[in-house]
Amino acid sequence: MAKSDFTLAFNEITEAHHLPRDVVIDALKQALVSAYRRDADIGSAQRVEAEVDLLTQATQYRVLLEKEVVGNNEVISPRTEIALDEARRIDPNAKVGDMVMVPQETNTKSFGRIAAQTAKQVILQKIREAERRTLYNEYKARQDDLVTGQVQSVSSQSITLTLSGRAEAVMPVSQMIRGERYKQHDKIRCVVIEVKESTRGPQIIVSRAHKNMLRRLLEYEVPEIFNGQVEIKSIAREPGQRSKVAVSAVQPGIDPVGACVGMRGVRIQSIVKELNEEKIDVIEWNPDARIFIAKALSPAIVTGVYLENDPDQGNTATVVVPDDYLSLAIGREGQNARLAAKLTGWRIDIKSVSESAMNAMARIQDGTLAKLGAEQPDLITEVNRIMEKKAANRTVMPEEYQTLSRFVQMAEQRLVEIREAGHARRHKAMDRVKARVPKKAYTMPIEELELAKDINQVLRARNITNVGDLMLRLYAEEDLLQAALDAANLPADTMDAIAAAVISLVPMEDVKATRPETPAPKAEPTPPVVANVVPDAAAVAEPAPSGVAERAPIDEEEEAPPAFVDDVLPVAPRQRPSRPAPHPTPAPAPEPAQPVAAAEPFEDFDELPEDKDKASKGGKPQRGGKSQRGGKMNQFRELIFDEDRGEVVIKRKRKGGRGGRDWEAFDE
Repeated sequence: MAKSDFTLAFNEITEAHHLPRDVVIDALKQALVSAYRRDADIGSAQRVEAEVDLLTQATQYRVLLEKEVVGNNEVISPRTEIALDEARRIDPNAKVGDMVMVPQETNTKSFGRIAAQTAKQVILQKIREAERRTLYNEYKARQDDLVTGQVQSVSSQSITLTLSGRAEAVMPVSQMIRGERYKQHDKIRCVVIEVKESTRGPQIIVSRAHKNMLRRLLEYEVPEIFNGQVEIKSIAREPGQRSKVAVSAVQPGIDPVGACVGMRGVRIQSIVKELNEEKIDVIEWNPDARIFIAKALSPAIVTGVYLENDPDQGNTATVVVPDDYLSLAIGREGQNARLAAKLTGWRIDIKSVSESAMNAMARIQDGTLAKLGAEQPDLITEVNRIMEKKAANRTVMPEEYQTLSRFVQMAEQRLVEIREAGHARRHKAMDRVKARVPKKAYTMPIEELELAKDINQVLRARNITNVGDLMLRLYAEEDLLQAALDAANLPADTMDAIAAAVISLVPMEDVKATRPETPAPKAEPTPPVVANVVPDAAAVAEPAPSGVAERAPIDEEEEAPPAFVDDVLPVAPRQRPSRPAPHPTPAPAPEPAQPVAAAEPFEDFDELPEDKDKASKGGKPQRGGKSQRGGKMNQFRELIFDEDRGEVVIKRKRKGGRGGRDWEAFDE
């Protein structure tokens, strides 16, 4: 083949498939090697190489075969061996035992049909692989960028697009704009959101509903954004309905909102038309969260914004608006408030002036804002008069609304200060416990505890996503956690299940390593346990109502109790009010004290025999008995007389493994 014909064919392949010249040359070399192996019946163990030269007058190619150098008269197999003299013509430094690449006399015209077909298949396969790799690298670099595609097919689950006539992309239904209808051969613009590599080529996922679609359109239509003079801070979008965009000027003297809207709204209108008449609100970003939130709720007018950092709900903003703007601030089906929350990253609670004033008056009555009522008696009287006037459907004057707004501002500010003080105390208590929680607990999701699904939902609703956070709440804020479980109408033993799961998942060795070193108290001999003896009410203190020793709450002024100790049992939930105790009956006569014999271990820890010896007052069980709420706590203990030590010891039983049924006992 003449050089000109070969060069034309070579250039046609590179241009048609958009491949580099080196890739096509490598494909030709591998095709020649495969064809020669097939034609000459060369095994795969023997090395074969090919060389292609496109720069000479006539295209040069040759095949090199690896052979072993042997003595001049020792050649037995010419296919695998070469004499020393012939080898030195190729490589002057060749020695006996070396391996040299020997050129072979070949002619592609002499290749058989099978060899030629093999060469053709190798070339096509290598070109396809190179083309797929090139397409993947190209669209991987264009991820999150705008592309134009032509609709190839439409189905109920997705549509298939052809990009630049070379690659195929898929747009799922979830990434389409609601209300748009696509027909075959339509040209649409979309954004590449994901590129995955597969054996059939790159899988390209495109979208028109992603918020980056709006970002790229703004960069395309607004030169100030493309040049970096205006920056897009955040975008909140509900595709096909409404979007909010926060922009900020990087250079002074530039109006960011005006640059995005354009003269007479030309720029923003072209984007609205592209997005199927989607409404777009352009808002100027402000570093002050109060101002930014007020602007994000536009077109509604905001009277006041009050911020707080709630440990459970995160950043929360209470927004007060005039009564006439309440529905406008919330929007249809809460859309305006929802987009504002996404745009600002704050949880927004919207209230009207009248509603906020009524809540503030109720707080004054219950004593929360009693100090404000004492400081502003005249203002409280005026607010009561205005609220009565409004309740009677009489016209409220603008200056009276201003009085309500001033009162609401004072009340909301006081409430924020009160809540922040409570949050500070909670953070302080949690910080004292945080140092004692194993670090690896924060990397364990709460699903590893294998709790019920409804329990996980309650925990995640309070921003408890890992075991470390759960341990903080369990040991620092038990009352608040119990209240959340009670509010969700969960079973009474839910707290027990949570505590048992935490203790079984976090090894006791880790807990001991994290708690501070405290001197061990001196062991005192335990008095013999007397069976069937009712203690004197004047000498023995009444047991805690919860059935187990009650932990003292963590106070701001006193040191917090250790979060983890050796004999910590699952946390018992708070005791709910019980029925009134029956009329006390006279106690039976005491019997002589008898030492307790070694008790037999219980076969089933879920069904323990109840102790019938109860106190005469209140029907409360004695030590070692089983109460209604404390039975699950006491089933892990057993009193046994140790003959070697000569005293009664407490045997405490603990689960041997997570989710296991075997138990192990050790002395307390």
